[in-house]
Amino acid sequence: HVQLVESGGGSAQAGGSLRLSCATTVDRDHSYCMAWFRQTPGKEREGVATIDPDGTTRYAGPVKGRFTISQDNAKNTLYLDMNPLKFEDTAMYYCAARPPGTYPHLWFGYDHWGQGTQVTVS
Repeated sequence: HVQLVESGGGSAQAGGSLRLSCATTVDRDHSYCMAWFRQTPGKEREGVATIDPDGTTRYAGPVKGRFTISQDNAKNTLYLDMNPLKFEDTAMYYCAARPPGTYPHLWFGYDHWGQGTQVTVS
C-alpha cells in the first residue's frame, strides 16, 4: 500500500524559498515515477515536476529554472525546492506516485496522492 505524506509548506515572501518534503512508502525498486502537483481553488490540479526512477527530471513551464525536484532513496523522501517564489505559486501542493507503464502524457496515470501541503506566497 503506497502512502505519501507531505510537509514543509507554509508562508513565504515573493523572492523567498521553501522546501517541500514527501515521505513515501514507495519502494524505488518498483520503478514508480514521482511527481509534485498543485491546485488553487476553482482551478484544475496541474503538474509541477516529475522525477523518473533513473533520476530524469521534468518541469512545467511556469516553474522551470526556479523549482528543483529531487529524491533521497535512502530516506524514501521526495523533495521540491522552490526558489525564487512568486505570488502565483500560492497553492496546495500534492505529492503523487505513478506505477510503471505507458501513459499518453507526462502528467497522466498518477493514482497515489498525499493529503497536500499549503504554500502561500505574499
